[in-house]
Amino acid sequence: MRRSVPLAALLLALATTTPAAAAPPPRPAPAPAAATPIQVYGAWHCGNDYCTWGTTRTVTEFDSQNHWLIDRGDGRPSVNLVVLSFVNPLDLLHQTTDATTLDGVPRGMTPEIVGWFTTHGVRVMLSIGGITYTDDWDAALAENPTLLGQRAAAVATRLGVGIEIDYERNSSPNLTGLQSFIDAYRAIHPYDAAGARPEARLTIDVAAGDRWLIDLNRKATADWLRTDTPVLDYANAMVPARPASASTSQASWQEHVDGKPQYSPPVPPLAPAKFTGGVYLAYGGKPLPECVDYATSVQQAAAPYVQSVAPRGAGTTAGMLGFMFWAAERPATRGIGTVPPNTCERGAGAGATALAVPVPMPALRQS
Repeated sequence: MRRSVPLAALLLALATTTPAAAAPPPRPAPAPAAATPIQVYGAWHCGNDYCTWGTTRTVTEFDSQNHWLIDRGDGRPSVNLVVLSFVNPLDLLHQTTDATTLDGVPRGMTPEIVGWFTTHGVRVMLSIGGITYTDDWDAALAENPTLLGQRAAAVATRLGVGIEIDYERNSSPNLTGLQSFIDAYRAIHPYDAAGARPEARLTIDVAAGDRWLIDLNRKATADWLRTDTPVLDYANAMVPARPASASTSQASWQEHVDGKPQYSPPVPPLAPAKFTGGVYLAYGGKPLPECVDYATSVQQAAAPYVQSVAPRGAGTTAGMLGFMFWAAERPATRGIGTVPPNTCERGAGAGATALAVPVPMPALRQS
């Protein structure tokens, strides 16, 4: 049974009790980290024939279908990089000449088209591979990877472009052959941190996250995309099978930043400054916000993450390099693409303005 306290004693205790110390004021919330400037803001480009580039085109005709890329509406380009997609690696190795290919390069990838971009400050690269040419990558790497690297370097020299490796072999890729390809390319065009020589830019595509192209991603992250001994300039985390939300995209990109220590062998973390994130520009039969409405686009929603994601074991600076868009003009036999009237000044172009994308592309962060 609880004992009662006399009222007089209770009043005396209350009168003589020392007041509690005042609670300290709440600590101010830390200021948000400054957004790291976007440096890479580019588009893969599939030409007018679904990534074949098999027809020589005039600059006038090409401009009529692609003017938005060099003019977001105020005379400034909508992107600072285009990656012409794709070169067949086996054709390149064999220096094939036929109806759609000249000396191993698609006939549409001409000095005139490259010059149309570069005279407006837009960097140009050629992508070797793509999912269609996976078997041809295998065959070329088995036959003579060193010669393939030398011929890729020669094309880069002739056109004044960089080269992207898009080798989409998910199981048992020929990493020894790919190493020989890279070694041969770098023997001619050494790594250039300043980015002053377009032909020295050598990049690689990896999956949206760490759960596909695992062997390729592990090798690239461990050996070619290091910040202390870089070999490749950066990686592109490709788009997934279909358009994804900003939150889903960020979750995939975070896998690269974190790595996969639970895998055997593990995938190490990738420095945020060593990769870009892929976003759809065209898909299906109606315009995407990423093309026509920046305010509701994935790149708008994901920009805070892309500009601030912190390193998790690799690199020292926060923020990814930027965005890559899939894909300009006619990326598929079905769908509207990015040709008039469905051009992308109000989506990708408006994003270039909102994100203060530098044109031409500056020297890239190295760590």
